[in-house]
Amino acid sequence: MTSHAAVPFRRGLMSISAAAVAWGVGGAVAAVLMRASGLGPVAVCFWRFAVAAGCLALLPAGRRRGGSGPLGAAVLTGIGLAVSQCAYFGSVRYAGLGLGTLITIGAGPVLTSLGARLLLGERLTGRALCATGLALGGLALLVAAPAAGPRPALGVALAVLAGAGHSGLTLWARGGGSARATAGAFTAGLLCLLPLAVAGGVLPAAGAPVPTAVALLFLGTVPTLLAYRWYFAGLAVVPGATASVLVLLEPAAAALIATALLGEPLTPGLLLGSALLLAAIAALSRGSA
Repeated sequence: MTSHAAVPFRRGLMSISAAAVAWGVGGAVAAVLMRASGLGPVAVCFWRFAVAAGCLALLPAGRRRGGSGPLGAAVLTGIGLAVSQCAYFGSVRYAGLGLGTLITIGAGPVLTSLGARLLLGERLTGRALCATGLALGGLALLVAAPAAGPRPALGVALAVLAGAGHSGLTLWARGGGSARATAGAFTAGLLCLLPLAVAGGVLPAAGAPVPTAVALLFLGTVPTLLAYRWYFAGLAVVPGATASVLVLLEPAAAALIATALLGEPLTPGLLLGSALLLAAIAALSRGSA
């Protein structure tokens, strides 16, 4: 029997899972976009934030779900999102979609679980530890796949930086911080990225304008504006350690897309690793009943 208190928890699980899948698809779209348009990771992230901030600015004030929030919180959130997302897109460019995504999110369960235990006092249950172990085992198998990018070492370093930034935002939100996907946060991130984007080239150097614009519009809405709102809403009721494992849906989705659409190799380790990730998520879901 499911208690009334379990309903918001399960909604939180669904929100975080939806955000993770959206991020996995977004990583694939960004990888194709960078190949076709000549845009770099910073420029793609800049346009992503610009679209998200613009969409929120067009909404009536009463429908923005929280407004801009405190200025300091918006600035910190924007900086955190800018660092983690630019580093992630860089890892995708230099290490390949599969490996870049896997290492970025693979750092999540370890860093977030340790941080939640040390900083927030969250208790690690036996089920959570088992799920984390399954997830890390799956990631170990997935990371063993050959790298598809031109500079794997740089891509790995950027992926670790992206994972650390994401874990920091997760712990801040779970600890009562005002981390929200607001117009102020996206605008702060946009302003942080502006000098770097201009220096590196903010306009596409190749590719058809319409597909490029459609890809940027998608990146700014679904895996940015919507996905971060889903994620922060889910964190209000889901422990940080649990959220970090649910986010492992992102590399599973990215690995499948990388194989099907980008020609990255499909190996038995990838299939078994994905199965272990799904087993970890199933263990967490049963624990919420």
